[in-house]
Amino acid sequence: GGQPGGGRGRRRSGPTQGDDLRFDLEIDFQTALFGGSKKIRITHLETCGTCDGSGVAPGSAINSCAQCGGRGVVVTSVNTILGRMQQQVTCPQCGGTGQVVDKYCGQCDGKGTNKKSKQLTITIPPGVEDGNRLRVRGEGDAGPKGGPSGDLYVFLSVASDPRFRREGMDIYSEVNLSYLDAILGTTLKVPTVDGQVDLAVPAGTQPGTTMRMEGKGAPKLNNLNLRGTHFVKVNVQIPRSLSSAERELVVQLKEKQS
Repeated sequence: GGQPGGGRGRRRSGPTQGDDLRFDLEIDFQTALFGGSKKIRITHLETCGTCDGSGVAPGSAINSCAQCGGRGVVVTSVNTILGRMQQQVTCPQCGGTGQVVDKYCGQCDGKGTNKKSKQLTITIPPGVEDGNRLRVRGEGDAGPKGGPSGDLYVFLSVASDPRFRREGMDIYSEVNLSYLDAILGTTLKVPTVDGQVDLAVPAGTQPGTTMRMEGKGAPKLNNLNLRGTHFVKVNVQIPRSLSSAERELVVQLKEKQS
């Protein structure tokens, strides 16, 4: 510890940066893939325009505290078991600032900031994922005594799409196929994140086969030109019951294979 009564007292602190803020934003599946913009409304602290963040009424004098001499602390004597000792305590007159203000700003009650509601347009880059965050500089709370504002952090949550599942840059989906088309082959209209595309299914496709569509996956973050792969799992539908004619044809086919 320092010597009793020694050391310099705490002066009135200068401007400091304001707090960062958090905003949770849900976006749809397509916006996460290809980007877009969203309007949000936030409430934050802005620097008081009347006093420019000082908290002091315009024209009001700021004087050095007479009780502590501008040091922000005063020395008091206390009795202890070791005898009478001196200690520094915060000045009760100025609250430790070392200064006394004649009149505080009436617009902000001397705080230097006012709470304001504000609408912002957030630009969402392509390729973002659930849990990503965006930094908007200078849109947090204004700093005390005219200090710079903190930042706004927008945390993204991506709504699910019943048609697709995403893992990084790859997209996964499933398609149903009749057993006859699986045997003979066909061309299916398959939904992708770019819309429906034709997918050629070769003859003899087995149940659970996964087919690839290169360049139809999710974009790389901030790069629409680099895309992942869309994987399509083929679910071959086996009928639970057959008509007499259908059964006869299947039996004939089986006999030919014997």
